[in-house]
Order: sequence, then structure tokens, then C-alpha cells
Amino acid sequence: MTIITSIAELEAIYGETSEAAVIKVSDRLTAGYRQLIEASPLMALATSGPEGLDCSPRGDAGQVIEISDDRTLILPDRRGNNRIDSLRNIVRDGRVALLFLIPGSDSTLRVNGRAIISVDADLLGSLEREGKTPRSAVIISIDEVYFQCARALMRARIWDPEAWPDRAALPTPGRLLQEFKTDFDSQRYDKEWPGRAKTSMW
Repeated sequence: MTIITSIAELEAIYGETSEAAVIKVSDRLTAGYRQLIEASPLMALATSGPEGLDCSPRGDAGQVIEISDDRTLILPDRRGNNRIDSLRNIVRDGRVALLFLIPGSDSTLRVNGRAIISVDADLLGSLEREGKTPRSAVIISIDEVYFQCARALMRARIWDPEAWPDRAALPTPGRLLQEFKTDFDSQRYDKEWPGRAKTSMW
């Protein structure tokens, strides 16, 4: 196996970065980048902490993240599984990376920045949904933002239903949990989960 061990070796293989890949990077939101965020209901949040890395999906009805100003984003921490892996990491290492997806578009948007966690009552109140306020909000200061080449999503055909796997052939959450606890009642879990999720969305 041949392993790359230096930046020089990498650059020799890949060559120079194109002009478009360089000039698209900004330290703040442009009008176009703002539009992409406003159209995104789903993103991935990557964080780093002493135990390692974490990357989790974040979604919301409509816009997944609020824009405070051209250099500041606010992410309400909606209901989840209470593992709080991302939040634990942010408390100890504020570096974050975001990847925004826009339904039907092969373009994605990336943000790298620094985050803090706020429990300010007025802020949380402004993020209310369905009568529920988040228990905290992640405030992200943008270091760099840029759109990503569309080739990955084009190759994946992610928005093409004909390329989607058969959902019935995929393991259910209950079956996945049963792999770790053989006497786990997977059928009951899968039957109750949709109703439980519906009443605890926010």
C-alpha cells in the first residue's frame, strides 16, 4: 500500500486549485450565500472534542438556522436524543463546520466557524416553534463560507427517486437496537416511534 505522508505529495497528485475554488471563499455571507441558507431545511453539524469527532444532522420546518447578521448564525437546539454530543464538544472546543443541503439542488454550502452555547431567555423565546422553546441555542461566528462543487450530489443522484433504495429492505430503528440487546422489543418500538416523534418534534 502506498500512503501519502506530506502536503507536497498531495499537491503533486492534484495540481493547482482552480480560480473558482479560491475566489468563492468569503468571511461573511454574501447575498447569494444568504439565499442558500434561507432555502436549507437540513444541515450537518460537525464538532470536535477530547473524545473525538461528531457529526449530526440538524433539520427544521423551513429554514434550519437563523441569520443574525452577515457573520453570525443562530442554531436552535431542537428536541433530540439528549446525547448532546455536539454541545459537549462545543463547550470545550468551539470549532464547528456546517454543511447545508437544499432540496432539489445539487449545490451545497459550507461554513467553518466558532460556536458558543446560549441559554438567554429572550433569545430562546424568539426561536419558539409549536409553543416549544429550545433548551439552548448555538451561536456561530463565521470564519469562512463557500459553496461546494455539485459533483458529489450529482453522482449520488440524491434527489432522484429512481436512485433511492427500497425503504422496506432497510433495517428499522427497532431492528438496529435489537442487534445490541437481543431481547429488545423491536416491533413495539417501531410501532410506537412515529407517534412519539410526532408529539415531541420541538
